[in-house]
Amino acid sequence: MLTKLQFSLSVTLLFACGFLYQFTLKPSCLICYLPSYKSQQGLEALLGRGRSIVFLETSERMEPTPLVCCAVESAAKVYPEQPVLLLMKGLNNSMQLPLNSTFPALSLLSAIDNINSSTERFWLHISSDASRLAFIWKYGGVYMDTDVISIRPIPEDNFLAAQKSQFSSNGVFGFLPHHPFLWECMENFVENYNPNIWGHQGPELMTRLLRVWCKLRDFQEVSDLKCLNFSFLHPERFYPISFRAWRRYYEVWDTEPSFNNSYALHLWNHMNQERKAVVRGSNTLVENLYRKHCPKTYRDLLQGPKGSVTKEQGRGNK
Repeated sequence: MLTKLQFSLSVTLLFACGFLYQFTLKPSCLICYLPSYKSQQGLEALLGRGRSIVFLETSERMEPTPLVCCAVESAAKVYPEQPVLLLMKGLNNSMQLPLNSTFPALSLLSAIDNINSSTERFWLHISSDASRLAFIWKYGGVYMDTDVISIRPIPEDNFLAAQKSQFSSNGVFGFLPHHPFLWECMENFVENYNPNIWGHQGPELMTRLLRVWCKLRDFQEVSDLKCLNFSFLHPERFYPISFRAWRRYYEVWDTEPSFNNSYALHLWNHMNQERKAVVRGSNTLVENLYRKHCPKTYRDLLQGPKGSVTKEQGRGNK
C-alpha cells in the first residue's frame, strides 16, 4: 500500500513539476510566432490543437543566443501556419508579484533538507527532460531543442527521432495530445529515476520505452521504421552529422551537403565546449545554414571576424 502511495505521489509531483513550469512559474513567450489570423484565439486554444512547435529554456538565461534565435526563426519559416513558441523560465510571470515575494509552498519545500534539486549534477537537463514530456503529453505538438535548425516540414504527427540505429534522441519528438507512449515515459521517468547518469532521464529513457513498444531493427537505407501508432525516424532526418563530428558544422566544406533527407539539423551545442561561434564571412557550413534558414538572425545578430565592423553594426553605431 505504501509503495503504491509513494508511486502515485511521485507521478503527481512529476506532473506538478511540468505544469508548475508551464503556468505557475510562467515560462512566458519571449518569441511567439502565431499565425496572424489565429492570434486572437488565445494561446491555450492554439496549443490544444496539438500542432505547436515548442522550444524550452529551463535555465534562468534571459538573452537568447543567435543559435536559439536561429532555431526559432527557422521553425517559424518552415511552419508558417503553426504556432511556434519559445518558453522561458527566467521571464517574469504575468501575475505581477513583488520582486521580493515568492510562493510559500515552494519556500516550504525548498527548506526541507532532502528536497533539494541543487545537489543534483544534471538538474538543469533533468528538469528540461521532465518539462518537455509533460508539455507535449498535455498539448501535443513537436518539441525541439534550441540548437535544432529546421529546413523542411516533418510529415509525421507521432514520431521519435533516431540519433543512431536503435537509439532514440529526445532532442526532437512529436506526438498528438495524451499519447500513451509519453504517459509511459513519464511513469518510467519516476520508476527508474537516476540523476547521476547523464541522459538517463532523456534519450536513454526514450530508448528504454522504444524497446518495449517496438521490435527494433537496423535501418535499411534512408527509410523510417513504423512502430504501432508512431514512427521511428532515420538518423538522417535530424542527425546527418553525428555528435562525434559536431565540429564539421564549423568548418568550410569543399562541397556542402544538400541534406535532402533531413527535416532539421541538430547542431550538438552541448558538445561545443570550445565555444565555437558562427561568424559572418567565414563561409563555414553553419554560417551558410544561418544565411539560408534564419536570414533575420543572420542579418541582425551575427558579427563578422574580430576587428571588422559589418554594415549593420556600422549603422547601429552612428
